Amino acid sequence: MYIPKYFKVTNVDEIWGFVQENSFGTLVTTKQGKPIATHLPLQLVKEGDTYYITGHVAYGNPQWRTFEACENVLVMFQGPHAYISSSWYKQENVPTWNYQAVHVYGTACILNEEELKQELTKLLQKYEKHRKNPVLWDKLSPKVVEKELKGIVGFKNKVQEIQAANKLSQNRNEEDYQNIVNNLYEEKDLNSQQMAQLMERKLKEDK
Repeated sequence: MYIPKYFKVTNVDEIWGFVQENSFGTLVTTKQGKPIATHLPLQLVKEGDTYYITGHVAYGNPQWRTFEACENVLVMFQGPHAYISSSWYKQENVPTWNYQAVHVYGTACILNEEELKQELTKLLQKYEKHRKNPVLWDKLSPKVVEKELKGIVGFKNKVQEIQAANKLSQNRNEEDYQNIVNNLYEEKDLNSQQMAQLMERKLKEDK
């Protein structure tokens, strides 16, 4: 991923925090030179000093069969993004787009049944624990569990390289920056509102 120096993120804790908050990612592999992508919920797992991205795909999804042959498996995570009008700048310029993104490269392998159960247990715990009637893995009937396990394939991607970008108008002066935030708040779409909140929070953190 091309990242100008203004927008490059190197703080590992910040990057992994972003991944955990924006964990619905895109898994990319190749087969005979053709890219294959799947959009799915993913998890960050640390084993000793090694990080993994874990998840599962449907058994019928041919992508899992590409893992062994792929030297580099790419997982992409994206946060809020928004169009930035150059009319919000004091000086004449061109429009751009603000965004957050993380690319994680690694090598993937298939989880065994016990590892897959652990992955599913953590996944349901993350998204169900706060609900009134949580659907947790250990509460599912053996019949449902058996059927579910037959229909999916778990995997883990060993992290070997991380690329992270926060393109949040850091290269603009303070007046332009605040004007961008103010105008984003006036936009109707949710992404613009989220971008305004993010930029406002980052400004406070940097002071």
